[in-house]
Amino acid sequence: MKILLLGKNGQVGHELQRALLPLGEVVALGRKEANLESPASIKRVLDGYAPSIIVNAAAYTAVDKAENDEATALTVNAESVKAMAQHANKTNALLVHYSTDYVYDGEKAGTYTEADTTNPQSAYGRTKLAGEQAILTSGCQALIFRTSWVFSAHGGNFVKTIIRLASERDSLGIVADQVGAPTSAELIADVTALAIAAHKKNAIANGIYHLTGTGHVSWHGFAMHIVARLKENGAALKLGTERIRPIGTEEYPLPAKRPKNSRLDTGKLSKALGLEIPHWSIYADRTIAQLTKTEI
Repeated sequence: MKILLLGKNGQVGHELQRALLPLGEVVALGRKEANLESPASIKRVLDGYAPSIIVNAAAYTAVDKAENDEATALTVNAESVKAMAQHANKTNALLVHYSTDYVYDGEKAGTYTEADTTNPQSAYGRTKLAGEQAILTSGCQALIFRTSWVFSAHGGNFVKTIIRLASERDSLGIVADQVGAPTSAELIADVTALAIAAHKKNAIANGIYHLTGTGHVSWHGFAMHIVARLKENGAALKLGTERIRPIGTEEYPLPAKRPKNSRLDTGKLSKALGLEIPHWSIYADRTIAQLTKTEI
């Protein structure tokens, strides 16, 4: 079974290179070999490798930049994804794709289920939703995983930013009115591998699934958690938790509107795989411990 992984250098792609190995031959490509800004080149790559499984971990993820560059974001997040879906449909391959909490407007009081109405409020969210729709309308075999607040020991993310700032500053203001589930790239990769194996046994249906850590926290609460764990791990910091100030979204304006509620219900995926997804803090503590050893 040949697996073609796109986006090998991203947080999730990095972890997928490990997680997918037990399933078959893995060919992992980065932007140099497979540039999603050119759907035509993606078609050539797919024709050349003829995979039985396509795992697309590549995306245009510069959320704020996308507000002024929606055309490029649409090419990467939807048009190239459409090319993958059409290839998968033609060759009977399985397409695995990652989407985002940004497809929702964040106004719901409770957790979002896969059946809830989408209403993206940003260019990034619109282009990611367009990618989902391209897959669903193609008729191909596909697993689409919506995730949120991704972190890992590899690449840039909120955990690494707070670790750096905690060693540089003695106070911080962090947004407290946006709530979601921090999600480890390692968790995403491992669950992806389980889902692919289950799909091959017809044990999980095609469609959209929410894949995040369980539980929820605000960005402010997440920063507090990170700094508290750093102190427990013996890191030399300028910043204490008492100096992390909760602020409102309006105090930290950004070009792209963020969902205030990014809580995604993972029950559908848990039931399909017979899997209990761990609380977000378990993987967060593990990642913080890894980074404490190497960066502070």
